[in-house]
Amino acid sequence: MAAFKAHQGWEALGDPSRFAIVQCLADRPRAVGDLAEELPISRQAVSQHLRVLRDAGLVASQADGTRRIYRLNPAGVTALKDQLDTFWRRALDGFQNTVEDNTEESS
Repeated sequence: MAAFKAHQGWEALGDPSRFAIVQCLADRPRAVGDLAEELPISRQAVSQHLRVLRDAGLVASQADGTRRIYRLNPAGVTALKDQLDTFWRRALDGFQNTVEDNTEESS
């Protein structure tokens, strides 16, 4: 797998169908047919969305006979979580700085 690029993960999750696929895979690994049964899209569309998610590093697959079983890729999901944590820390730091600046001005 190529190096994970977080922007690709965010872009991939921006599509409602891909987001729904990720939600399904969060419950358990599944084959394309299983996903298509749960979602209002065709097997072909599920396969295309899985390809985008795989290229973004968010899902991985493993052969199981004639089927491929898809699961979330922990490394890709962790990278997105880490990026969200960074955003959250920066937002909290910014809030704290604003409060401290306003407190100093009031003194």
